[in-house]
Amino acid sequence: MFFQTDLAKNRPKVLVVLHQEHSSPGRVGHELVKRGFTLDIRKPRFGDMLPDTLSQHAGAVVFGGPMSANDPDAFLHKEIDWIEVPLREEKPFLGICLGAQMMVKQLGGTVTGHNDSLVEIGYYPLQPTEAGRNFMDWPSKVYQWHREGFSLPKGAELLATGPTYPNQAIRYGSSAFGIQFHPELTHQMMVRWTTKGAPRMELPGAQQRRDHFAGRFVHDPAVRRWLDRFLDLWIGTAEVPVQHGVLKAAE
Repeated sequence: MFFQTDLAKNRPKVLVVLHQEHSSPGRVGHELVKRGFTLDIRKPRFGDMLPDTLSQHAGAVVFGGPMSANDPDAFLHKEIDWIEVPLREEKPFLGICLGAQMMVKQLGGTVTGHNDSLVEIGYYPLQPTEAGRNFMDWPSKVYQWHREGFSLPKGAELLATGPTYPNQAIRYGSSAFGIQFHPELTHQMMVRWTTKGAPRMELPGAQQRRDHFAGRFVHDPAVRRWLDRFLDLWIGTAEVPVQHGVLKAAE
């Protein structure tokens, strides 16, 4: 649970966009709070509005969900249009799975399924590109839960790839990132996903439930380290935020 105390109201805010009634920002939310930020959680699917500017926020994270970025729902189109705000203002933006796919659509890219209808549900290999290696160290396997992937839109840089869905992590400008995988996943979230989403583990390419938990035991420590370092580079802390504009000007 994420409670906002009177003290937290005075801390820099990170906008968090969720897509299901009982969704949680998971480990990403916990780590942002540990870094001194407060979470401004919005659920546009259930009527919450998104701000016209992020001038009062330190950054934004758009999480995943069971829907497709290609669905006709009005709230999805509004979110895709809204992502233009952090991109234009060069605010730290992170799209996770569906959030990354919506960012790609905002940038003119496409979201499609695999030619052979393969999905990634479980732990799958991740390979950084040269640009990705220059940016940071990456885990060898990450947790996935998707049956669509995104193209590499014009102006975006590919940071990590995979054998089934080649575009796994991208950067646009200095402060906007999209990742196909789920570093926010906690053990409790894995229990819930693999229970409620059990039918999806019958799809081609999906791993069985026991393999999810076995994979977490082996690979989650590296994913945790990756997330901590990524947050260092992406947003910093409430006391010492990353100055993306300054870094860009110095390059």
